[in-house]
Amino acid sequence: MKKLVSIVTFTILTVILFGAIYPVAIWFIAQLSPNNGKGETISVNGKVVGYQKIGQKFDKINYFWGRPSAVNYNAAGSAGSNKGPSNAEYLALVQKRIDTFLIAHPYLKKSDIPSDMVTASGSGLDPNISPQGALIQVKRVAQARKLPEEKVRALVASKINTPAIMGTETVNVLELNVALDALK
Repeated sequence: MKKLVSIVTFTILTVILFGAIYPVAIWFIAQLSPNNGKGETISVNGKVVGYQKIGQKFDKINYFWGRPSAVNYNAAGSAGSNKGPSNAEYLALVQKRIDTFLIAHPYLKKSDIPSDMVTASGSGLDPNISPQGALIQVKRVAQARKLPEEKVRALVASKINTPAIMGTETVNVLELNVALDALK
């Protein structure tokens, strides 16, 4: 009987700790973070158009494209493909992405395409591409929008994020496309 009481007591304490105290503590900590834990959003005219830290699908010719996603940009199922660089199925998928990219960018050669434009990130939700990945799309986007290439190239240059200490330069695709829509 004494053992049963201690088991029930432990269960009740565990439920209180992990069912009430822990969620309230996490909620409180979230209130101290940007946007009260709802993520860093990007808004246009007061309407949220996306999240700064989550990649989104852009496949129209008049927008900059982001990295491919192994989870079809579904943030509920963040994951990589788990297929190695020698996997035949993976290699076929990358080749298909290369072919699609070259169709939209006939002025490029296969060797011109940065790897981030044809391979998914580990999370499948990377919101950023390399500056090279953005710059090779300038001609297509400028032609589709009937804008001077120099203007679009300058926009890309203004959206390059340089790390404060170390790391690689990146371009947030959603921020770039929102700024692109704002161009006149």
